[in-house]
Amino acid sequence: MTIAVTPFDGLCGFRPLAEIAHFLQHVPSFRKLVGEEEAKNFENTVKGKETSDNEEDKQANKKALQSAFTKLMNVDKASLETASEELLQAAKSEGASFAGEGGPSNDGQELADLVVRLNGQFPADIGLFVQFFLNYVKLEVGEAMFLKADDIHAYLSGDIIECMASSDNVVRAGFTPKFKDVNTLTEMLTYSYAPISEQKMSPTDYPFATLNASAYSSNSSNTLYDPPIPEFAVVRTALNKSGAKSTFDPIQGPSIVLCTKGSGTISVGPKKEKIEEGYVFFVGATAELVIESETDADGGEGLVIFKAFCEIDDEQKL
Repeated sequence: MTIAVTPFDGLCGFRPLAEIAHFLQHVPSFRKLVGEEEAKNFENTVKGKETSDNEEDKQANKKALQSAFTKLMNVDKASLETASEELLQAAKSEGASFAGEGGPSNDGQELADLVVRLNGQFPADIGLFVQFFLNYVKLEVGEAMFLKADDIHAYLSGDIIECMASSDNVVRAGFTPKFKDVNTLTEMLTYSYAPISEQKMSPTDYPFATLNASAYSSNSSNTLYDPPIPEFAVVRTALNKSGAKSTFDPIQGPSIVLCTKGSGTISVGPKKEKIEEGYVFFVGATAELVIESETDADGGEGLVIFKAFCEIDDEQKL
């Protein structure tokens, strides 16, 4: 799960199939790398079935998507360099009309600017073309998205809080100087496709923490980000007035508290510690937790903390 601390942009999950088909039609360098045979196979397979709920159709779509994506990921270096130069020149010269004016849910100028920016950071990288397969997402401060296991993503710019379940690997294939394991990546992905709206989260108020009166009057908040998995959830607490306080009820599980802004104190039972930007604390199960702000931010967010936690319910107990 990704929660934006600053304005953020990235790539997340495979786009709706109609968008990928649009780019194959309107980005010649992209189609060239995918290959005419693979491009036609993809187009013929998904046409009229892009949003079908039929399981047979969905499996056929995923197979065609995997085949086209795998072909792109295995292009040779010389072909990639030539295509990258063509893509860059198109982005610079076409502007708002780039990629067929961006397609159904994209902005041509925005995509053109993205190509130029990414090429400046990773020249002639395969990621320049992978972006036409993936959703481009922008998050404002406090917005979040959830990534399922074995789904593809790339963080492009901005600061985030990332919370993960236990994982035994990170498989890389682009926008990195580190080892790229293309074969493993192309074999392991789910090839699920959906608009980015299905991956963005809708946070809610956290009901198991109490703000004191002064905190309420200054629009402080406890916001819950609860993904559709049992492994973790995250609460974002903003206390924007000196002396504002949030008291968290004890839970049947551990927590990790990270401060991203401001200063104050953190208390567990009789023990009180200073907390400020960059500080991290572990809080054991069944402990009441109190966070208090010492920063007078003149109406802004003075102290911001994120509390990641896992609560063990009765069915999970041994």
